[in-house]
Amino acid sequence: MPLEIFGFLALWSPYFFSAILLVVFFYFTLAALCKKSFLTEAPPSKAQAGFFCTAMALLYIVKGSPLDLLGHIMFSVHMLQMSILYLIVAPLLMRGIPVWIYEKFVQLPIVAPVFRFFTRPVIAVSGFNVIFSLYHIPAVFDQVKVVPLLHSVYTIVLFIFAMFMWWPLLQPLPGEYPLNGLKKIAYLFASAMLLTPACGLIIFANAPVYKTYSDGAMWLTSMHLCVPAEKLSTLGRYGSPAIFSPLPALEDQQLGGVIMKMVQETVYGIMLARAFFDWAKKEQEPSEEETTPMLSDRHRPMEHR
Repeated sequence: MPLEIFGFLALWSPYFFSAILLVVFFYFTLAALCKKSFLTEAPPSKAQAGFFCTAMALLYIVKGSPLDLLGHIMFSVHMLQMSILYLIVAPLLMRGIPVWIYEKFVQLPIVAPVFRFFTRPVIAVSGFNVIFSLYHIPAVFDQVKVVPLLHSVYTIVLFIFAMFMWWPLLQPLPGEYPLNGLKKIAYLFASAMLLTPACGLIIFANAPVYKTYSDGAMWLTSMHLCVPAEKLSTLGRYGSPAIFSPLPALEDQQLGGVIMKMVQETVYGIMLARAFFDWAKKEQEPSEEETTPMLSDRHRPMEHR
């Protein structure tokens, strides 16, 4: 069954697209003010602007394009959305924000203690993975998918914790719990291991565990997240996501777990390789003692007889 029956608003989310454009416009307006010396801070670099625009483009693709609608029909597409949103968009967005914005933000009286607590490496890596795992408990997942407000809040909170998780690795601000060398490698391994149980539950289940992807009534209720109510009321006869999905519910579910784990392993593998080579390069650099030339005998101070 073609997705066009859900309508233009559900397929392309023009209001969300307008919001993305507004954010991008504000970003470059701020950059222009910095260049014109209306603000004393440095404007974003070309690399930062590239990271930011890429993050915004991916954010619209994930949450505003037909991919979002398909993510409410197929669990595997939903997991692809999550993996891109939390493992790719979050670090790109962090890399695109100028340092001075972080400095001003984390110095706010209310933000400072909360930020410093949740960006501690142990808290950061465990916080995101625990919230992600709780989300994929079937009872929690199905409840979040049918309550729009709860779905929005959980998505935003999980994205914030994803940024906390990436903070020790990207280190946007010097001195904020930096990870170097083997600690960064251990952090990546810990994050990969903490996500494994949730993916394992999804991959090795013997039956579909999420009613919002297998039960017709629950699925139609969850479709209110992306389809206008007046449009959805005319689609009551399509009472099952199986009409639109090329995969059986169980295989779709298992594929979703595999996709999440594969994207995570790919992203973490790139970060791991970078951390390893940076650490190896630093270890090969001569120490300060080795680079300091020894004083020759004639330049040494004479000993008192």
